[in-house]
Amino acid sequence: MRDPLNSKIKKIKPSGIRKFFDIVSEMKDAISLGVGEPDFETPWHIREEGIYSLEKGRTHYTSNAGLTELRAEICNYLKRRFNLEYNSKTEVLVTIGGSEAIDAALRVMVDPGDEVIIPEPSYVSYLPCAVLADAKPVKIELKAENDFRLTKQELLDAITEKSKILILPFPNNPTGSIMERKDLEEIAEVIREKDLYVISDEIYSELTYGEKNHVSIAEIEGMKERTIVINGFSKSYAMTGWRMGYAVGPECIIKQMTKAHQFAIMCAPTTSQHAAVEALKNGDPDVEVMRAEYDRRRQYLMSRLSEMKLPCFTPYGAFYVFPCIKEFGMTSEEFATKFLQEEKVALVPGTAFGDAGEGFMRISYAYSLEKLKEAFDRLERFVNKLRNEK
Repeated sequence: MRDPLNSKIKKIKPSGIRKFFDIVSEMKDAISLGVGEPDFETPWHIREEGIYSLEKGRTHYTSNAGLTELRAEICNYLKRRFNLEYNSKTEVLVTIGGSEAIDAALRVMVDPGDEVIIPEPSYVSYLPCAVLADAKPVKIELKAENDFRLTKQELLDAITEKSKILILPFPNNPTGSIMERKDLEEIAEVIREKDLYVISDEIYSELTYGEKNHVSIAEIEGMKERTIVINGFSKSYAMTGWRMGYAVGPECIIKQMTKAHQFAIMCAPTTSQHAAVEALKNGDPDVEVMRAEYDRRRQYLMSRLSEMKLPCFTPYGAFYVFPCIKEFGMTSEEFATKFLQEEKVALVPGTAFGDAGEGFMRISYAYSLEKLKEAFDRLERFVNKLRNEK
């Protein structure tokens, strides 16, 4: 029989996140700090709206681009939070989570051979989606000494005559790094000069801490017409299972993304869309409560890492810390495996997010303080043992 699979999909590796999650799920008394999913339940008033929509029989298709009311509320939200103005009829597409939006944007924006610049470490979907769209991924290694921010020079060094799109993954998964306005302004100069486009994944935009409020690159002069902003409801409203995301951007791009979405998906789940309207209208207080709790956990973990003398830059976004484990002379994969076997705690190797993650571990604090304390007690014991064995 001839091979039923295409060569691209066979070359793509499965997600490195799920490997340890699958192991720990069958291990008694194990703790997983590996999955980036809020431990909060979706706020009740949002769930109630979803239930109400079912009771009222709102179970039919919506328009391909999404409910008119939802698209309007997305625009209201972006204007309220980030001073971004979009036309709800022509510049918004509701998708199956942010991941579908990333895939659709790449598929309609690149031709074979176009280069997509991907700063790493970063979310696991960018590179495979670029490959599946027949683009050539070009990686930029973000550095700990720069707080894992993308610098102007790093971007300049990566650009060739075939460069078309920059993926901008901030606030960042897995590092927790952010880009402030001054950082984005420097990057924007290069993007305009080199005539690039940006896919800005802002799924963690509501989860920034201290005085570090999120800034979208689409706010920078001359960038809105070059940027597709990806966002959603999974992280900020604890709605992972509802699978709700969206993309906003220039009409010419959104129109073609809607076409791809039309043929592949038809429309996002109707029940989830009604719940999302409620989240945008009345969910701001819920976001504040969850963000405050994440911040409390973030500060606790940074204090514990400092006590253990494990180097870790201070993250100001998302809900991850990204400590360095290079002193132990093990790869990230080896460290994660040994820690799981000996202490029954699952972390994610930094290499799950690209080769630039070697020597680091991603630890999610989307878990209760009680669970975090127990896991870090085990980590401290493990680290001390490794140091004593040297």
